[in-house]
Amino acid sequence: MVGDGDRKELTRRGDVLTTKRREYDEDDVRVRPGKSSRPRTRTRPRHDDAVDGFVIAVDRGRYTCVLFDAGPDAPLVTAMRARELGRKSVVVGDRVGLVGDTGGAAGALARIVRIAERRSVLRRTADDDETTAEGRLERVVVANADQLVIVSALADPPPRTGFIDRCLVAAYDADIEPLLCLTKADLAGPEQVVGYYAELELPYVLVRPDSDLDALRDLLTGRVSVMVGHSGVGKSTLVNRLVPDADRAVGVVSAIGRGRHTSTSAVVLRLPPRPGTDADLRQPRRGASDTELRPGAAAGWIVDTPGVRSFGLAHVSANSLLHGFPDLVEGTVDCPANCQHTAEEADCALDAWVAAGRADARRLASYRRLLASRSGEGDTREPDQRNPGDPLEGS
Repeated sequence: MVGDGDRKELTRRGDVLTTKRREYDEDDVRVRPGKSSRPRTRTRPRHDDAVDGFVIAVDRGRYTCVLFDAGPDAPLVTAMRARELGRKSVVVGDRVGLVGDTGGAAGALARIVRIAERRSVLRRTADDDETTAEGRLERVVVANADQLVIVSALADPPPRTGFIDRCLVAAYDADIEPLLCLTKADLAGPEQVVGYYAELELPYVLVRPDSDLDALRDLLTGRVSVMVGHSGVGKSTLVNRLVPDADRAVGVVSAIGRGRHTSTSAVVLRLPPRPGTDADLRQPRRGASDTELRPGAAAGWIVDTPGVRSFGLAHVSANSLLHGFPDLVEGTVDCPANCQHTAEEADCALDAWVAAGRADARRLASYRRLLASRSGEGDTREPDQRNPGDPLEGS
């Protein structure tokens, strides 16, 4: 049998006399052309024409942004992340560089090509135990926040200082200033909660249904403030009073992202200036560096986080967890080396520190409950022994 690569010698009648192996040369080799004649390079575009933006919402791969120099009536810019960013995530609060169509026209899509260095990152996990899947899933709530506003009702529902303690740990770990906002002050006094945090000198503000909110606005002006709180504490009512068109603003953001503002998303709302005031935040806030970039033409920004019902602290180390209780830090000086500060540590100096009246026993109990939760032990009390309204027990 003669192969296709063999050369045949035939007689006049077509009979095969001999068969010789064919010899190939370079003319028989086909070279497949490359996909592109342009040489590959590692050089990336510098995007010198990128404009500075501020991410106010994230929805399924679409990022809603405002430009730094844009006024309150300027259209929002919808953007996607550029491939050159790699695995870098873009979160609410990020300062970004935008190229492409940044005019905010309907159907237009810009690209995020640069993410500025974050001044702060507020994180949480779904669980305290890092050995669980929920504890390993770390989520960024917001970037570049200046302040964490912890909203807690004084009654109906009663205050839960366990939740407040968690928020304080997360705030101190992220280097964000905490602010305690106590609502429904017409139903109960603040003495119990304020006394619980007396050693921390934690700033707080009282809110009543008929209050003018001037004191709170003073603390929000010139800052990016994240508001968190349990359901029923009046946080949504408070946000709507501070930003009268909050519902409309959230609706606009949802329409751009073609999704919806769900209970697990965060959205940034522009705090309107008071009548007769100039609130241009392109000027640095008090204590900020002269080169700090701020989104302009707003009295401040409120990050509404309706989905943050608790703060898992698996991302916070045990040592950093103690810094969320600054009234206990000094008491650990006399602890033995490698002391875990748990109730089982016989030589832990925190017990003597509290017995001497230098810290509230409830604070030590709260700290040790968080330590137990990190190890997976959780709350060892029986369900009928728990009272979420008790400042000692509430979480």
